[in-house]
Amino acid sequence: MRVALINPNWSFEGSIYFGCREPHLPLEYGYAKALLARAGHTAEIFDAHAETIDTRILVDRVADFAPEMTVVATAPSYLFWRCAPPELRVPQQTMGALQTVTGVKVAIGPHGSTTPRATYRKLGVDAVVMGECEETLVRLAQLPRDRWHEVAGLCYENHGRIVVQGGPQAADLVNLPPLSWPAETLGRHQHHHHRFDATPSGAGAEIEASRGCPYHCTFCAKENFRDRYRRRPLATILAELDGLIAAGVTYVYFIDEIFLPWRQLLEAVAARPVQFGVQTRIDLWSREMLDLLGAAGCVSIEAGVESLTHEGRDWLEKHCKRSTPALTELLIYAKRSVPFVQANLIASGDDAEMVERWRDELRNAGVWANDPVPLFPYPGSPDYRRLWGVPDDNAWERAVDYYLDRYDTLSEIQDARPRRLAALEAHSG
Repeated sequence: MRVALINPNWSFEGSIYFGCREPHLPLEYGYAKALLARAGHTAEIFDAHAETIDTRILVDRVADFAPEMTVVATAPSYLFWRCAPPELRVPQQTMGALQTVTGVKVAIGPHGSTTPRATYRKLGVDAVVMGECEETLVRLAQLPRDRWHEVAGLCYENHGRIVVQGGPQAADLVNLPPLSWPAETLGRHQHHHHRFDATPSGAGAEIEASRGCPYHCTFCAKENFRDRYRRRPLATILAELDGLIAAGVTYVYFIDEIFLPWRQLLEAVAARPVQFGVQTRIDLWSREMLDLLGAAGCVSIEAGVESLTHEGRDWLEKHCKRSTPALTELLIYAKRSVPFVQANLIASGDDAEMVERWRDELRNAGVWANDPVPLFPYPGSPDYRRLWGVPDDNAWERAVDYYLDRYDTLSEIQDARPRRLAALEAHSG
């Protein structure tokens, strides 16, 4: 089977989207392409975002490929499945334009994993994959439609009824090979994600050492995808990293939900000419491991602190065993060997003067601490369940309406007032 893997040319105008606007490597498609090829299929990635190509050019390229199955993602790479644009405007527009050249139409991403029926209806696809997609896409390519009932983690129509078959799936990380990207793909990828210590020199890339997280903080939307913590085999990670370095990559960003201390990985990376960034919890690190992290080439840490009080962290279910002074000391210590250290805060009821004093203390030590960000109740997060229970077909609309009605000031990167989903999706078909 010929499979087209589409990453749309993303636009975030009017969205509450918090993530980086730059293109990132679509890791999920890299794995899917490799597994499809291993199974005897022909797959091609069409990354309209990275190439900044318009819809007309995308349609022409996909038509020339003549796919029997076309896959569209509802978030711009695995890195942003946890903070995806709530609206489906861009995937709707993309699938609408590709209507006559798609073959079987399939959607992947956080929307279908959490609200499969709504995603199925909005995108007009033949099937929605729930959870991690790589192995499920191979199953779909292997089976005729009358055997889709054998595929777990699938939403599709059967005899006029939308069927949600099983729950979100998790891939076997041992089964996923080291990724190898074409030279032209990496050549376009000059963005060094979350790097602020120096002007990028050489290509950047994204990579993952693990998936999931052993914690269940209320604000993290990972319950229906990339949830259970698993590590990739160390040899696989290093083979992929060596391939990136050989291709000219000088910086990688680990997209892991939580980059946990892993001595063997850090010692191996330290022996390689590459720098990297991570997102983590500072309370899980010792001084010794922070020293090793810096020595290994880490130049960017994004550390979730979220609240400055035990009560606030308990409300967010952080299960943090360290005090705020201890967290502060670790953040400042990390700055000794890591050029950029950021501490994230969520608006959780902390006293404003206390927050400002703490931010000043960190900034004076060279650590960046953001203004507390209002908590968006992503469908698929414990915070959403705490407010409304299990997500239904209107979950994304409900979350956006709540957020816009409740907050006048949003995150520091949002200049314009976001719009509601109905307005964003109104003319997307």
